[in-house]
Amino acid sequence: MADGNQAKLAMSHLNGQKMYGKIIRVTLSKHQTVQLPREGLDDQGLTKDFTNSPLHRFKKPGSKNFQNIFPPSATLHLSNIPQDVSEEDLRILFSNSGGTVKAFKFFQDHKMALLQMSTVEEAIQSLIDLHNYNMGENHYLRVSFSKSTI
Repeated sequence: MADGNQAKLAMSHLNGQKMYGKIIRVTLSKHQTVQLPREGLDDQGLTKDFTNSPLHRFKKPGSKNFQNIFPPSATLHLSNIPQDVSEEDLRILFSNSGGTVKAFKFFQDHKMALLQMSTVEEAIQSLIDLHNYNMGENHYLRVSFSKSTI
């Protein structure tokens, strides 16, 4: 995390959530920084730097994205949807992620939508599986938890 406030926010949003059938427990580390392995040393994939990853959507300081960080919920906010993608396409995509789509609502411009999964755990899994999913023509689906409901 960039600072202690981000770490506390992540902890408050994720502690106690269910994932892969188990409860996540999040506490603050006693370490102030994460030591990345030295170049050429094998860490068995246990440490990863997401600073420049396309999966990291909160990297720009002062970005309006910081105002859109919400705790996990069954309702997901989808954006960067290509014009030719239908509600049915998105329902199938999210159902293939292993959950049940309960409700769906396109925004007026069809570039964004709200999608409600059956459970918060299903929504978490869908976000993990489908954030930055290549929808074609340089459209990478953006998935985040929503404060809104359908």
